[in-house]
Amino acid sequence: MSSRKIILPIVAGLAATAFSGIGAAHHSFAMFDDSKEIVLTGVVKEFQWTNPHTFVQLEVKGPDGAVVEWSIEGSSPNGLARVGWKRASIKAGDQLAVTINPLRSGEHGGNFVQAKFPDGRVLTRRAPEAPAAGAPQ
Repeated sequence: MSSRKIILPIVAGLAATAFSGIGAAHHSFAMFDDSKEIVLTGVVKEFQWTNPHTFVQLEVKGPDGAVVEWSIEGSSPNGLARVGWKRASIKAGDQLAVTINPLRSGEHGGNFVQAKFPDGRVLTRRAPEAPAAGAPQ
């Protein structure tokens, strides 16, 4: 048997193994309860502008006064940039009211829906919807 007949299947198998994880690496959003929205008010500890998803680490004071850190997953930087976000749209120390779809597990995390700043600015995960044709503006 030639070495070519041995090496080709090995190389093909290694390539298939290496690339099989790419599609599987992206998780679904089934872990979030999109039938619920909760609003968290707190101070940004960190904003991570990273692929494949952005994250806001939000410190929220609970009813007992204890501060709890929430990990809030956002869209990709590329997707957010298309709707007007920048790397510096959210900074450590910002006070925000963040609306999320909470984790189904009840842990302190969720999927980002929108953030509202004290001055009234709002950041959303999607472009604002255009008004319907003929609708008053």
